[in-house]
Amino acid sequence: MTEEEESKKDGTAFDFDHDGKLSRKDFFLGLVYLFRLIFVGVAVGLVAGLVGVAFSELILLVTAFRKTHDWILFFLPLAGIGIVFFYHLLKDREDRGTNLIIDSLSGEEPVPIRKAPEIFVATVISHLFGASVGREGAALQLGGSIGYNMGKLFRFRDEDRKVVTMCGMSAVFSALFGTPLTAAFFAMEVSNVGVIQYSALIPCVVASLTANGLALFMGYEVELFTVHIVPTMSIGNAVLASILAILSGFVSILLCVSLHRSGKLFKKMIANPYIRIAVGGAIVIALTMLLQTRAYNGAGMDIIEEAFKGEAPHPAFLLKMLFTAISLGAGFKGGEIVPSLYIGATFGSLYANLFGLKPDLCAAIGMGSLFCGATNCPVSSLFICLELFGYAGMPYYLIAIAMSYAFSGYYSLYSSQNIRHSKLRNRLINRKGK
Repeated sequence: MTEEEESKKDGTAFDFDHDGKLSRKDFFLGLVYLFRLIFVGVAVGLVAGLVGVAFSELILLVTAFRKTHDWILFFLPLAGIGIVFFYHLLKDREDRGTNLIIDSLSGEEPVPIRKAPEIFVATVISHLFGASVGREGAALQLGGSIGYNMGKLFRFRDEDRKVVTMCGMSAVFSALFGTPLTAAFFAMEVSNVGVIQYSALIPCVVASLTANGLALFMGYEVELFTVHIVPTMSIGNAVLASILAILSGFVSILLCVSLHRSGKLFKKMIANPYIRIAVGGAIVIALTMLLQTRAYNGAGMDIIEEAFKGEAPHPAFLLKMLFTAISLGAGFKGGEIVPSLYIGATFGSLYANLFGLKPDLCAAIGMGSLFCGATNCPVSSLFICLELFGYAGMPYYLIAIAMSYAFSGYYSLYSSQNIRHSKLRNRLINRKGK
């Protein structure tokens, strides 16, 4: 049976006859399928959105506790041992993180329901005790697991289950970060670079908006960053923005390489996962004591705010990269996206201070450029800039994202990411992210 015949059989398309007319039967079948997509989007948006809000509130609570109880950092190695034990208790000895979710979208890889409680609990513990990790990457795993298993519950076939998985990713990302437009497109864009899966557009949009609406209804406050005055676009300003974006693309390569090699190095040097994560925790403690600052523990949203004022420490982008590589490489759980935004903002702030430019605009450009270079998702990167910083700086963000995308190569936070098209030439390459 061809794909077209299967689509007709299942009522998954509006089928036109040879004269371009839509039959009544196929119209109603298509309408039923459309309402089915909307129902799925609402259902997944409510469930995943509720989990996302709970996850976000817990992260905020444990972060506030950690900041007022400095002594808790010294229990980071013990917390790490607890995380490894928890994963072993759930019989997950080969955690593949977000790569598993991406593989489930590209192939037939199943996502067990245990992934949701695993990443939920482990990320909260990592934040509580001071590991340098984010949260949005964890949200992709959390939402992907919820979506995939809701698809199983609804008895959807494999292709439709992938759509429901994307809905879950969109919903938790939207509830957690407050960017429904970015969340809807990121889930469709992240698995196959160069190909946006528009068949999932309606349910992902519905799921994202539902989750975001639920979060706002429950009193969740979205964190936005203000770019006060945007200078008029000129050739000189465009060149300065382009240079920052190209440099940010190179920094994104450094970030991806450091995260991947750190994990491999830890596993090569310390085979036992319990000892490995304890050693990683001890290194984080030692570095924190050496630097006499807690600026690199946790997600670091407060440092991003400092970057917009031009007050972030100059080496912050390199030190955050080091702390994050050690934390994730040793086995602590969380996301890579907020660290990439942190690194982008602080690098942009440094660039502004060096050249006497506006720190808020440069921090915003750095954030968008790093996000794009590390994820290879230019459409989502533009949307996240518009949602977080406003529309006024759009020409700068557009230039920066284009440059960062082109100059960041084929490196990625996610080694399972499929890069379908060349970034510079009109041809298929079909390769994995480095």
